[in-house]
Amino acid sequence: MNGKQSTPTPPAGQELKQERAIQTRAQVLTAAAELLSAKGYRNTSMQDVADRVGMTKGAVYFHFRSKETLAVAVVQHHYGQWPNVAEHIRASGLGPMDTIEELLNRATTAFQKDPVMQAGARLQLERPLIDAEVPQPYVDWTTLLTRLFAEAEAAGELRAGVTPEAAARTVIAAVFGMQHISDTLTHRADLDARWGETREILFHSLRGGQPSDHV
Repeated sequence: MNGKQSTPTPPAGQELKQERAIQTRAQVLTAAAELLSAKGYRNTSMQDVADRVGMTKGAVYFHFRSKETLAVAVVQHHYGQWPNVAEHIRASGLGPMDTIEELLNRATTAFQKDPVMQAGARLQLERPLIDAEVPQPYVDWTTLLTRLFAEAEAAGELRAGVTPEAAARTVIAAVFGMQHISDTLTHRADLDARWGETREILFHSLRGGQPSDHV
């Protein structure tokens, strides 16, 4: 005996239940996001979510105690996934500016295809309707891009005279404004074209050297 107490291993059945609970919660979140994106917060009920996912309303309440809690969870996921995506991109060997560009490429694709991303964007506009503390919009994105632009500055990739903070604020305003206009006018059907125009102008203005061919 070495005097150390080992951590008990959960029974296999308990692990399976936990895994199923995680999967079910994710299914509820996705179903809610689809409805919230299409119908908005006011016109989406917990019963709608239950019907969408094929569960009882009580089962939905087991995972999310209220519609407000569910809406907040959607917005949290809307923002919270991107630091991990950035780290994954950075680990592939791209420099900081190319990492930012690829990150925004993926965010644009998510605005077109990911119901959580779409619902999160709509819920931010509907914050006054939600009787809960919804995450403050754009702050996490701005913090993430400021860090990456600071890395770009240190690597000589950011145009001289542009601060990381100003670059981050400008890019976030451009990207989120662009997707909102695209959603309003064409339900994001022209988002690829709008992003192509925006990306070319932004990164031509922000890069310290010649534009990269990586992305």
